[in-house]
Amino acid sequence: MIDIAIVEDVKTIREGLKTIVDSSDKLNCVDVFESFEDFINCECLDDVKVILIDLNLPGLSGIDGIRKLKKLSDLYTIIVLTVYEENESIFEAITAGATSYLAKNTAPVKMVKLISDAFDGRVSMNSFIARKTINYFKKKNELNSLNEVEKNVLNKLIDGQSLKAIEKSLDITIDQIRSSFNSIYNKLHSLNALKYSA
Repeated sequence: MIDIAIVEDVKTIREGLKTIVDSSDKLNCVDVFESFEDFINCECLDDVKVILIDLNLPGLSGIDGIRKLKKLSDLYTIIVLTVYEENESIFEAITAGATSYLAKNTAPVKMVKLISDAFDGRVSMNSFIARKTINYFKKKNELNSLNEVEKNVLNKLIDGQSLKAIEKSLDITIDQIRSSFNSIYNKLHSLNALKYSA
């Protein structure tokens, strides 16, 4: 069972997400919170494995909250809740330490799978995030920190190829592609951590 906390200020969305999570036999919603401040002071903090967090929270923003969580522990799976998947804030949240992102209008069955996959290190990425990622590594002169498979996956995603097409052209499995995304995100986290520790 994967224990989850939901941090979302809109009550209808918050309760809807809780219902979806609790409908799965793999997931368990430990508690829901209206703000990051409420969440960070909760007694369940040590028990939570996955955190679903909105970016536009009252008080401390979701992105600043993610940075605080990363300082507490690298073990949290942090999933950003978003309305639009092509959003500058999503990329900023990922560089801050988010594990992945999830559109709020995702169908319940798919949402449960995406959360479970993210916890297992198989995460999502779209062409917008892929392009932002390549440009970020180039800007930091860190493109060589990506291995050849990671570069190829990113470039094919930027070219508009589906995961199935990438799987066929690179002769790797979709799980390997998603694991590559996870590795790329971790490298983004490391670069960003260096920036804030400097």
